[in-house]
Amino acid sequence: MQTTKDYLNDQLKDKTVVFLPGEGEAIAINGNKITLKVTSDLSNDQLGVYEILLQPGTIGARLHYHRFMDETFIVNKGTLTVSLEDREITVPEGGLVFIPRMSPHGFRNDSAAAVTVTLLFHPGQQREGFFYGLKAILEEEPVDPAKYLKLYQKYDSFPLDVDQMLPLPDPAAKPQ
Repeated sequence: MQTTKDYLNDQLKDKTVVFLPGEGEAIAINGNKITLKVTSDLSNDQLGVYEILLQPGTIGARLHYHRFMDETFIVNKGTLTVSLEDREITVPEGGLVFIPRMSPHGFRNDSAAAVTVTLLFHPGQQREGFFYGLKAILEEEPVDPAKYLKLYQKYDSFPLDVDQMLPLPDPAAKPQ
């Protein structure tokens, strides 16, 4: 006897996942932290949600763009500086910046206090692999630009200036 599928009714399943403050897998990188919330595995690669803690004077990323995903920053605490191709924006606590694919952008914490940001990628595109690779590469001494570029390109990130792509601070710069 052949079983038939029910093509007329929705099959409901509660797959809700809740992350309370502080929950999620944390990846520590040189005093900063990326906490994985909604991963590509949870969202069927449709969304990535991460909490980013940037210490004062930290560069999150220099100018780059994504071909296949959009990125959104929600500033939870502190002030985030977002670089665009032709200007910089200072985003205060509670602010949101939506960056569609093919839009050059970068971000950093220029302030003297830590900043916490919720970062969303749509689609997720296994972005967690990028964060694990970022930790490994940025903790090497010295940082290998070729490895960094390969990681960037694997995860749909393309620097505008390969010679200035590493998120390493300028030794002369001081937090405001």
